[in-house]
Amino acid sequence: MIDKLRLKFGSSIGQPNLEMDVTPVTIFVGPNNSGKSKALVELENYSNSTGGQPNDLIIDKLTFTPYDKEEIEKELSSIKLPPTSGDKLGQGHSIIGKVSGNQSRRVNANIESIINQAINPSQITYNCWYSQFLRLFVIRLDGTNRLNLLTMQEAGDFQEPPRNLLAKIFTNDSLRDEIRQIIFEALGKYYVIDPTFSGKLRVRLSDRKPISTTEERGWGNDSIEFHKAALEISGSSDGVKAFCGIITTLLAGDPKITLIDEPEAFLHPALANILGKDIGKSLRGSNKRLFAATHSSSFLMGCIQSGTPLNIVRLTYKNDVATARLLPKDKILHLMRNPLLRSTGVLNGLFYESVIVTEADSDRAFYQEINERLLASNDERGIANCLFINAQNKQTVWDIVRPLRELGIPTVGVVDIDVIKDGGQVFTKPLDGAFIPPISHASLHSQKTALINAFKATGKDMKKAGGIQLLSKDDQEACNNFFDQFEEYGVFIVRDGELESWLKALNITPNKSTWLVEVFKKMGENPGDAEYLNPSNGDVWDFLGNIKKWIDNPQRKGIPQ
Repeated sequence: MIDKLRLKFGSSIGQPNLEMDVTPVTIFVGPNNSGKSKALVELENYSNSTGGQPNDLIIDKLTFTPYDKEEIEKELSSIKLPPTSGDKLGQGHSIIGKVSGNQSRRVNANIESIINQAINPSQITYNCWYSQFLRLFVIRLDGTNRLNLLTMQEAGDFQEPPRNLLAKIFTNDSLRDEIRQIIFEALGKYYVIDPTFSGKLRVRLSDRKPISTTEERGWGNDSIEFHKAALEISGSSDGVKAFCGIITTLLAGDPKITLIDEPEAFLHPALANILGKDIGKSLRGSNKRLFAATHSSSFLMGCIQSGTPLNIVRLTYKNDVATARLLPKDKILHLMRNPLLRSTGVLNGLFYESVIVTEADSDRAFYQEINERLLASNDERGIANCLFINAQNKQTVWDIVRPLRELGIPTVGVVDIDVIKDGGQVFTKPLDGAFIPPISHASLHSQKTALINAFKATGKDMKKAGGIQLLSKDDQEACNNFFDQFEEYGVFIVRDGELESWLKALNITPNKSTWLVEVFKKMGENPGDAEYLNPSNGDVWDFLGNIKKWIDNPQRKGIPQ
């Protein structure tokens, strides 16, 4: 029903608004408060009225699929309902309706107007008759209503169109079997509809499959005992209720446009992954559209693994600047499939404002603790909503930095000073990973060689004996200028040598195997203790502050457009 989507902003200031062809699945990712949930609300409002609102912040325009007359008449005939005694039908009007959630929606509609507007999309205007048809096919699921999708429901008159999802499933054996198979593969339980509470229908999860349709749908003793032995879904966990409710709604409710806010809510990662796969598979080859806002890499991976065409849109909002970027699927697949990237949880970077990549786990733990103390002190140098991850060494830092920057995520590489010891293609790796223009590479290689010679002339180990402090005043100035060029591109080199060169005032022995434990011990763990180390001027605190300046700079270098 939706062909194209245009947002109100693009990848950065001055870039064109993001516009894309809509695929069966569209996933909004990004940090908190980036507009993901707001996008779903605006999509719902736009779809229900076929027009945006003046105060919309995210969605600029939707382009709906035009129908030919035969298609729209077929759609209308499939949802046409018999009028009740209270219905007053005007000339050309009929009752159309559809089961949605745990109830049915009915509209007294002008069929001729709907047909004319559907086949002439230029006539679709705000609050037109076509929207009365379209809104029957739109459903938005949030954290609250998804838990109530499978509450006990009225059975109604089975000789009339069903009034709710459970009535529809109860009277449709093939649909019930389809849902049952998906639930069993995910949960190891059989999804059944219990009619043994007079006039009501309720979902149960059984340890065994019903022997026959009669055992599930009947009122005899065998049916009563079968359902009595099964768990009523109201007694299940919120995760089970949410998973079963979403699957039931998508398959039985048959919405054309589904909006789900945080589909992973209440689900453990493995079940979120399965939900993503099942949702994708249910939409494969259809003209239905699902839009989801998620913080879950597991759900996102499931959607990708389903093989269904999808768009991944990363939204951000910082310092009053909103951005939107369509993420290439092949880049996401690289994050999923590469063993190094997968093992370090790189895909989680999609849900943070920024990422800091260190050489090793000890580096990650230390810098993250420094940042936590800055944030706890409300120090302006603290970096909020930042993911710290570690590579295996200084070379693999750039295997992580580069793909994240290709997705538009501000990603910093933090390395020890001995990075400049590397030559040739090894030293080119951080230059490429940070997207430093190739024309600058020769000059940086030349400067690096001169600095290496200056360090060698000291006769000392640059990494362990003081770093830049070993050099003469003029050589220090040259070295600082050299490192400043890297910091412009988000590459931060420890100028005094290595991780163990920080917080020297604590008098920690620079031993790789014990330094981190000792430094954490001397930093203290209780903010109320006198010896607890709070942020101060200089040292590693300013180092993190400089990293934040690069992250916060909307004109930062090193992020491809």
